[in-house]
Amino acid sequence: MVDVLITNGPWLIGIAAAFGFLMAWGIGANDVANAMGTSVGSNAITIKQAIIIAMIFEFAGAYLAGGEVTSTIRNGIIDPAYFTEAPQLLVYGMIASLLAAGIWLVVASALGWPVSTTHSIVGAIIGFAAVGVSTDAVIWGKVGGIVGSWIITPAISGFIAFILFQSVQKLIFNTDNPLANAKRYVPFYMALAGFIMSLVTITKGLKHVGIHFSSVEAYGLATVIAILIAIVGKIVISRLKMSDKADRQAHFGNVEKVFAVLMVMTACCMAFAHGSNDVANAIGPLAAVVSVVSSGGEIASKSALVWWILPLGGIGIVMGLAIFGKRVMQTIGKNITHLTPSRGFAAELAAATTVVIASGTGLPISTTQTLVGAVLGVGMARGIAAINMGVVRNIVVSWVITLPAGAGLSIIFFYMIKGIFG
Repeated sequence: MVDVLITNGPWLIGIAAAFGFLMAWGIGANDVANAMGTSVGSNAITIKQAIIIAMIFEFAGAYLAGGEVTSTIRNGIIDPAYFTEAPQLLVYGMIASLLAAGIWLVVASALGWPVSTTHSIVGAIIGFAAVGVSTDAVIWGKVGGIVGSWIITPAISGFIAFILFQSVQKLIFNTDNPLANAKRYVPFYMALAGFIMSLVTITKGLKHVGIHFSSVEAYGLATVIAILIAIVGKIVISRLKMSDKADRQAHFGNVEKVFAVLMVMTACCMAFAHGSNDVANAIGPLAAVVSVVSSGGEIASKSALVWWILPLGGIGIVMGLAIFGKRVMQTIGKNITHLTPSRGFAAELAAATTVVIASGTGLPISTTQTLVGAVLGVGMARGIAAINMGVVRNIVVSWVITLPAGAGLSIIFFYMIKGIFG
């Protein structure tokens, strides 16, 4: 049966690349819109600016730091032993999974549902493996861990966002002179955001370019960068034009201006963290196909990424966001709860922190759920009435449907591809 791979190899790789691109496009349309939604929803940046920021930072995250999570997606959910006799089934299955997840993401994005790209691809891979090969081919323990992370991650990010927003309230908004306190404390928040952003770049990104740091060096360098960012932030904030009218409302407006500067930074953080974590959903299965086909059917536990795979994922993500990202941005940024720059900042930094923690442990978390959890955490800090429960209910329903939708579509496509090539 390996002959199938040798005779149709270029075709299989070409089809996988096309569907991998579709999947990356869907990730861009759906997930990146989440990453940018809080910044756009709080009016810190315009949609056009969001797309430009996302293009640069998503691509950088995907290209520099996208390799770590890829191995979990590729060989953590299904047992390769079941495919050694029939490697072509793994190839068909991965191609079917990419097409299934890609189609579901495009549908969800059109409806404005912020679903999880991770669920879509995990559901698709489980579907073809359990029905098309054997229920034992799925490592259910790993799946359990991933499902567990869907509950834990929104809880963690919601908690961090709640604490962050409460600290902003206590240190800045609920004081006699909010503006002076904003100038005093905001550089610290900037340093925190800079620390998290640079840590993920150093520990995860640079090793793919062949630069390695020890943990001590990485933390030291991140600290230096954080301090530099705080200094630059202090200078920028001192130059902001502010009206000195005594009324508190005007002060609040000025403080939000300061946080709008921060939001732009956290938007960059989030886009980078997202690119590094979620590009795996598109390129993991594609990398598996390329590896199996080019080795003539041998299934390696870790395969080197071919040079064109990461850029393909990065470009797909950017195009999906630019063409189709507006609807999901609206849901996250405007419809769950009313966001101002200070609230959006708390949500986004909390989500980025959670993504960094997860991506360091190799858990394929859902950025979507992380961010929705964080936005809910900020809403909760203002009381349950501040949250639009109808929208939250629709989002949760769309999350529940995602796994079975991915699985169902992937089973259908698996048998179709098997029929065509087999």
